[in-house]
Formats: sequence, C-alpha cells, structure tokens
Amino acid sequence: MLWNWQRPDWPNFSYDKEILAPLEARFLLQSGEFTGAFRHVDQNDRDLLKIELIGDEALKTSEIEGEILDRDSVQSSLRQQFGLASDRRRVRPAERGIAAMMVALYESFADRLTHETMFTWHDMIVGGYRGTRSVAGYRTHTDPMQVISGSVDHPRVHFEAPPSDRVRAEMELFVGWFNETAPDGKRALPALERAGIAHLYFVCIHPLEDGNGRVGRALAEKSLAQNFGQPSLIALAYTIERERNTYYGMVESNNKDTEITEWLAYFAETVLEAQRNTLARVDFHVAKARLYDGLRGRMNPRQDKVIARMFREGTDGFRGGLSAENYISITNTSRATATRDLQDLVAKGALIKTGELRYTRYHLNLAAQRQ
Repeated sequence: MLWNWQRPDWPNFSYDKEILAPLEARFLLQSGEFTGAFRHVDQNDRDLLKIELIGDEALKTSEIEGEILDRDSVQSSLRQQFGLASDRRRVRPAERGIAAMMVALYESFADRLTHETMFTWHDMIVGGYRGTRSVAGYRTHTDPMQVISGSVDHPRVHFEAPPSDRVRAEMELFVGWFNETAPDGKRALPALERAGIAHLYFVCIHPLEDGNGRVGRALAEKSLAQNFGQPSLIALAYTIERERNTYYGMVESNNKDTEITEWLAYFAETVLEAQRNTLARVDFHVAKARLYDGLRGRMNPRQDKVIARMFREGTDGFRGGLSAENYISITNTSRATATRDLQDLVAKGALIKTGELRYTRYHLNLAAQRQ
C-alpha cells in the first residue's frame, strides 16, 4: 500500500473545483450573516461570548484527542490571557496551555505562518507533559510515525507518516504553500479549499511528536480567519467532535491518494455546519442576555441556580427537558418548594411547561426573547 506522500505527484493535490464552488458561495453568505448577528451583541456580552466560543473550541479540540479538560479552568485562563476579570483560580498546565494556544491563534491570525508559530503552539499544548521526546520542534526519532489501533498482537495501521529525516523539508514546502495561498499570496485560494487542504496536508506530514490534530485544526482556523479577514470564532472543533468517527474515517480514506475531492467536500460541509452552529450560539447568547435582563432581581437563589444550570447545557438544551426531580436534585429543596418555584418561572415567562403529571418537563422560553 502506498500512502499519499509516497506518490510521485505529492504534494500536488487534485480535486474538482466545480463541486466546491457553491459551498464557497454559501461560506461567504454565512460569514456575512455571522458579522451581522455579532453586531447585535454589546461589548460586554461580546467578551463573554468570545470566551464561551473560544473556550468550547479549546475543550473540543482536546476532547477529539481523548483529553477531557475542565471548562471553568479553561475559561478562567482565557479571561486572564485576554486581560479580562477572572477568578484567578489555579489552572493546570493542560488547560492553561490550550487556552494560550487559542489566544495566540486569535490575536495573530493575520501573521504569516512560520515554523516558530507551530513550535510555540506545540510547546503550549504539550510542554507540560513528560515523555514527549521533541517539544517545540519537529520529530527526530527514527521509529516509524504510525497511527495505530487494536491490540499489540494485532495492530491496525491507519497511517504511516513520512520518516523523520524528511519532515523538515516537507514542512518547508508546507509553510511556503500556506503563505503563498493566503488571500494576499501569489497563489491565493478560496477559503474552504485552502483550509481543507491545509488541514489534510499537515496531518499527513504528521511532523510533531504529539498534538498534530490540535495544531492541524488550529491551522485550518488560521486559514479561515485570514480569508475572512478577522479572528475566527467558528465552532470547527465543536462541530467535528460531534461526529468524531466520521472525521477520523474521512482523514483515513483520503491519506492514500492526492485526489482529495471527497475530503474537501466533507471538510467544506463541516465548516458550513460549524458556521451554522456558531450563528445558533450567538442567537442563543443574545436570547440568554435578554431573558436575564427581564428576570433581574425577580428570581430567588434556587431559581437563579437552575436557570444558570440550564443555560450551561447550551444550544442543545437540558436533555429531555427539566423535570421537578431535576430541580430538586440541583437545589436540594422539597417537592412543594420546587413546584412553586417552577410555576413561578413559568408565570414570569422564563420557562415553558410541556406534558402532564410525571411527564411534565420545563424548557427555557428563548423564542420569546428572539422576537
């Protein structure tokens, strides 16, 4: 079996531009919709929304790789690094590192890509881990760099990357390609085309000892931000993580050839879905702010705690709706008090009641805030 980097036309990828053209048009349209929606968010709420969106990207890009981080710690670290008010909690290296990478990506999206850019990101996300042989540099070990699953006795090789002695030369070509295909480069490419190639191209070189997926997704977001002309708040990792197995399957099915139409169509649709997710979350945040404005000073501490808990579930909502039992569990109160509190929240327009008796459920009344 030949891998794509072993083929004579590597790294000259081929694909059907006509398939991508309507997707590129939708990307531009949705980018304008996001810009318009974001303008309706006031400055204080923009900071909160920025922390939420970037924080979720940090969490999800790590979760794709099987690393579960603490949301509050990531958000606290982001606030500190953006110079916003924070609780100054102690943050573990893992949360601090991924937050630092996301801030660097946000603040320097327009800068040309350099090897040092990627080395800095790499140091941020793996520098605190013992056992990584090459930190803030490309891999140098002589062992084959393979992506493997299965048992030791019966391993399945999903991919084998170029040997380490080829990595520096491969990355010289990659950095040159990335900068030349930027909007101001001599070989400028459309947004989705460029971001999709950048991600696959990078992960197929697999130049780092660890963290290739996270850096590869950061490169895709940097590419999109450069084409968009402003920092990216797109929910790319958030969207990929929802269909993680599909993502891994598409990478694997497109690492053996340089014809990558299938990959680019998949990645473009993923970016478009990420845009829709981001727009939905901006809309959700605006509705959340309006609901809180209407309830300010009108909720008791128990109600405040439950509403905050429901909002933490995000756009997907509280699974199945909030029940009286959920309310009792969250607030540690009696059934009678829970019933009164819930009826009061319905009367105030904060919640919508559905079902009857033991099937009664409560949902945030966000539709009223969008009118």
